[in-house]
Amino acid sequence: MSLIQEKVNQAIQILKEQNIDLWLTFVRETSGVRDPVLDFLIGENDLTWPSALILTKHGDKIAIVGSLEKEALTRMDIFSEIIGYDAAVSGILRETITRLNPDWIAVNTSKNNVHADGLTHAMYEFLIEYLAGTPFADRLISAEPLINAMRGRKTKAELARIQKAVEITEEIYQKTFAFIKAGMTEVEVADYMHSLMKEYGVGFAWPRENNPAVNSGPNKVVGHNGPSSIRIERGHVIHFDFGVKYEGYCSDIQRVAYVLREGETEAPVEVQRGFITIRTAIEKAREAMKAGATGNSIDTIAREIVTDSGYPEYKYALGHQLGRVAHDGGALLGPLWEKYGDSPNQKLEIGQVFTIEPGLAVSNYGYIGLEEDVVLTEEGAMYIGEPQREIVLLKG
Repeated sequence: MSLIQEKVNQAIQILKEQNIDLWLTFVRETSGVRDPVLDFLIGENDLTWPSALILTKHGDKIAIVGSLEKEALTRMDIFSEIIGYDAAVSGILRETITRLNPDWIAVNTSKNNVHADGLTHAMYEFLIEYLAGTPFADRLISAEPLINAMRGRKTKAELARIQKAVEITEEIYQKTFAFIKAGMTEVEVADYMHSLMKEYGVGFAWPRENNPAVNSGPNKVVGHNGPSSIRIERGHVIHFDFGVKYEGYCSDIQRVAYVLREGETEAPVEVQRGFITIRTAIEKAREAMKAGATGNSIDTIAREIVTDSGYPEYKYALGHQLGRVAHDGGALLGPLWEKYGDSPNQKLEIGQVFTIEPGLAVSNYGYIGLEEDVVLTEEGAMYIGEPQREIVLLKG
């Protein structure tokens, strides 16, 4: 069974679980605006004319597509019924929905998860127009809960790809730590990491321009920005944020190193204290991650450890889900801030993969941010790969 077949079958099971009669993905010219759920329904393929992909809790798998794309979808062996058309989708779509007679139709709109918000406003208007005069225009609901569950609950095949992405990321980090010398620029280090990515045959978990982030010393502005011409010096903390994409699935890992000054055999006490604080925040948060807990409750644990230790509050969420993209949507380990919507109130589920990534700045040295990838199991959150438990010391 292909990964797409696996995810489509999973979606049908979730429809049954959530008692949603029908899930409708309604798109057009996907090379221009691509609904994120298409990766799970048709892979990397595009659809040109207005198209409707329908799954029901009774197991129906129906695709209504332009006649020129009917054969391509048939070869995928995903949909049990494929209806082609030449002039207009409206009548066929209305007839199909009428035949299925759903009480509820889940469509891809969401206030909280961008990956569940693929139905454009114009396509929504077309849908309402096509269903006018039927009872179904008043039966549309958000597919956000369904999509959250489908994206979040990783299958064995998905977890295997994430595991491999993490393994490759860790190997690139180790080779990079052996490569770094004082006097190199952040850009030189990033270029080396890019060369290793080519050797491993992996892609970028987010755009190349700021992947990896390489932040050396106290004067670098840390954020979603790329490596700069700042030179690595003895006495600098070097902070990295790096992720690769392996067979469609991502890693997202932050690491910290310290460049020893002459005569030093360990990092300064201030750096060690910052590292221990972040390491403790990660471990306590991980230990608290159980199915049914809210993301906000986990965020609060780590955030209070950092602030109670006397450091400023970091201005971002503790962690996000990880999968086909680095920020995979759904439940968030985050504070109750307006920008995060209801995502921090959503409950954790078995099979979800999260990052845990608190951070703090140490005056005169640089930024300490660690990011570990974990998967939620029946036994709790388990590390994917080996977490960083000690500061990497570089002789420079």
